[in-house]
Amino acid sequence: MAVIIDLSIFPLDKGGSGLSAFVSRALNIIKESGLKHRLCPMGTSIEGEWDEVMGVVDACYRELEKDSDRLYMTIKVDARKGRRDGMDQKLHSVESKLA
Repeated sequence: MAVIIDLSIFPLDKGGSGLSAFVSRALNIIKESGLKHRLCPMGTSIEGEWDEVMGVVDACYRELEKDSDRLYMTIKVDARKGRRDGMDQKLHSVESKLA
């Protein structure tokens, strides 16, 4: 099934600032996956088939757990059979209705 997820992942044991280095490590994994993705201020959207996307989520988790004792992760999922290019379709649908 095709999914679009919104993923946020970062360590909670590395202080309150300077987490972008950890987020960048996860983003590199997402980029290397070849899946369609979009970096946003509060997370990264990833689009693909369930197993592919969840494999990327697992890889991000495994990367950050190497040197973190506590990770925070949120995942929102929109699953829809037969959908293609869903991220762009969703944005276009809203933008076409803006005044």
